[in-house]
Amino acid sequence: MPRRARIRVPNVPLHIVQRGNNREPCFFGSADRHVYLALLEKLAGRFDCGVHAYVLMTSHVHLLVSLADADGASLLMKQLGQSYVQYVNRTYERTGTLWGGRFRSNPVQCYRYLLACYRYIELNPVRAAIVRHPEDYPWSSYRVNVGLARSTLLTPHDEYLALGAARYRLIFPSLTQPDELDEIRSASVGSLALGDPRFRAEISALAGRRVERGLGGRPRTKPGSVPGFAEMRVCPGFRV
Repeated sequence: MPRRARIRVPNVPLHIVQRGNNREPCFFGSADRHVYLALLEKLAGRFDCGVHAYVLMTSHVHLLVSLADADGASLLMKQLGQSYVQYVNRTYERTGTLWGGRFRSNPVQCYRYLLACYRYIELNPVRAAIVRHPEDYPWSSYRVNVGLARSTLLTPHDEYLALGAARYRLIFPSLTQPDELDEIRSASVGSLALGDPRFRAEISALAGRRVERGLGGRPRTKPGSVPGFAEMRVCPGFRV
């Protein structure tokens, strides 16, 4: 069965997940994470990518990004993955692959869905019972996004800026609700659009395929037939 084509829509935020081969570690120490983040920052600038949130777990990575080019995510992750594997193989005198196949990605609607994805990513270490509070985990964007640290890697999205660091911090005392978790996970695992029905219809028209759970087959919606279709080509809030 051929692999499902990626959803490629410029300027719409993407939730990207990449895992280690056989879910084995892809980071072996703090130095590895520093190298990965340095590579990400360098390549984000090269490919006009805004990085809004991230977390580096031992065996996988979550990124929330926006890219000006429809092919930007593939170019970014290909170069990032290759460069990091070269570093790991050289450092640990190993050979072979590190990543477990293709990275997963799904578009995320602005407004409440985007901020929910911020929280989902930065609360990953809490859900994994590694730390009790996201502030205690040094390998995520949380401390920067709540104003406790600075970073030249992150590009704040306008939805985050409208909220502000202080108010953003207030939305973290409770974990993401179960239905919200299920929705985000389902979209991520299936490379589906995360958003309301109108957003999913617009992305489906742009992608030329179904982007939500349901029966297979190409969508019947034609470009231009969905209200607001033209506006979806640029997601408000992407700044490079």
